[in-house]
Amino acid sequence: MAQNNSQERYARHGGVHFTQKASPEEINNFVKNLPEDRRESLFEVLDELNSAGMIQIQNDGVFSDPYGNLHGTEGCYDGEK
Repeated sequence: MAQNNSQERYARHGGVHFTQKASPEEINNFVKNLPEDRRESLFEVLDELNSAGMIQIQNDGVFSDPYGNLHGTEGCYDGEK
């Protein structure tokens, strides 16, 4: 990885919070070269990227909905009662 491209991101599907450590091109090439069975699930791809050091998954309990809203949209269960 030639440069530091660290950026906070959220996976569009699943809302997983992660820090991007590689360029989008490096990430795309890495994913393209994964065996097909390791690309079947977004969570498998995220795990592979995390293991390769291209992203760092943040286990902070912060998630986003598909629209980019943190903690979900109005009417969605947010874990509080």
